[in-house]
Amino acid sequence: MPIYEYRCQQCRAITALFVRAIGAGGDTATPACDQCGSADTQRMMSAFAMGKTVAGVHAANPLDGSSGGSREFYSDPRNIGRNVEQSFARHGVEMPASVRESIDAARSGETPKGIDL
Repeated sequence: MPIYEYRCQQCRAITALFVRAIGAGGDTATPACDQCGSADTQRMMSAFAMGKTVAGVHAANPLDGSSGGSREFYSDPRNIGRNVEQSFARHGVEMPASVRESIDAARSGETPKGIDL
């Protein structure tokens, strides 16, 4: 059951047209604007959602959402602490010096203080 969206060329408002089945008139009908009543509407490209498969979720890099989250990703020392860095940046919070030192130490091959292996 698709919902087609149309933008009014007069007032720029968006009008939605609900259709009971694909090809049941949504691709030929042009509804009047709900706001101003103008018949001058143009069909828009609508946003849509796409589901993920379990395999796709597991194949994704959990730190940045890209594909390729393989074992090699985690064995690359440049990626140590990347999630922590991104979290601080995303929230606009300055990273404490102690956290920065721990990440840098781990990337250089040292075990950060307070972590027992």
